[in-house]
Amino acid sequence: MTEISRLPKPVASVWEWQQSGACRELPTEMFFHPDGERGPRRRNRENAAKAVCASCPVIAACRAHALSVQEPYGIWGGLSEDDRLSILGHQESDSFSTAS
Repeated sequence: MTEISRLPKPVASVWEWQQSGACRELPTEMFFHPDGERGPRRRNRENAAKAVCASCPVIAACRAHALSVQEPYGIWGGLSEDDRLSILGHQESDSFSTAS
């Protein structure tokens, strides 16, 4: 089950950046993989989604959201699931190394 405690509260001003997303009118299947999708097909879909993100006026807000709530699925702010895990993993290891 998805952890929802990190999600922003249901206040319109927190979510309004989504109204300007380049992905808004596109099919969600472009940004979220179907079960069992692997290899070149997955890479091609992710690259197409990331290309949409690259021209998006709210890419920074989208990326910040995805990282702060640790979105588990899909392309958000030009980052795949693996990209986000890598970034979050580095942030955690950085905080452990500075804490000691």
